[in-house]
Amino acid sequence: MTRRLLKRQVSQRTAFTLLTVATIIVVIPVLIIVAIIIINGADAISWDFLTQAPSQAGKAGGILPAIIGTFYLMFGTIIFALPLGVMAGIYLTEYARDNWFTRSINLAIVNLAGVPSVVYGLFGLGVFVLLFHFGMSLLSASLTLACQALAMTVTTSREAILSVPREYREGSLAIGATRWQTIRHLVLPQALPGIITGAVLVMSRAAGETAPILIVGAAFLLPGLPHSPLDQFMALPYHLYTVAAHVPGIERSTVWGVAFVLLMVVLSFNILATVIRLRARKRRLNV
Repeated sequence: MTRRLLKRQVSQRTAFTLLTVATIIVVIPVLIIVAIIIINGADAISWDFLTQAPSQAGKAGGILPAIIGTFYLMFGTIIFALPLGVMAGIYLTEYARDNWFTRSINLAIVNLAGVPSVVYGLFGLGVFVLLFHFGMSLLSASLTLACQALAMTVTTSREAILSVPREYREGSLAIGATRWQTIRHLVLPQALPGIITGAVLVMSRAAGETAPILIVGAAFLLPGLPHSPLDQFMALPYHLYTVAAHVPGIERSTVWGVAFVLLMVVLSFNILATVIRLRARKRRLNV
């Protein structure tokens, strides 16, 4: 017994050490990247840089249209992707039977997650820009990114809904509630933290995409902000790519400044979503 206990303790300590080392290996490069961006980009941050439009091909002025356009794009994507993704997740977990049709849907969702982003851009060009005549616009870009984000939204919604114990549903149905009442008043509130996590992942990915929006509506320089969903727009990832690769003579601090702002936008949404998720989880535990 003593020898078995000693082997078990050694095995547990070895596994803990390996997992800790693996975590450190993953975290350190991320911290280095964030530190490099902050150190090199902080000097470029000023009030004018954040509130003015770019000029001289991005060499002067600020990046306000790109910041506003990125926010428009993120919210437009989540408006189209989240309701459809959650409803699909509800159907697949609560209503659909395990048959060939459901398995085909699950296979399609897995395949959608692996499609390159530039292919979604070409799809958006053919469908939203040319077929539906939305033109090169913010609406076309939001719909294109929403199609790209559906696989992630459906998957995270399904996992969040499946994490709700089956006993909750059985107890609700036992006291006379309908299936939809059970889903609406019991399952969805319990799954809300996971659904919010999926929404944040979708918004963060929308904030960092370049290839799809380049094809369907993003512009490098615009005189002002978009006034309707059918206008073209600027976005931080495309602006960062352009000033870094196609604007000769630009100050490197400006390029790092754009990267710094994009990083802060994504991190701020992640922090906000974390706060919302923790509050929702706390409220769920208090029910």
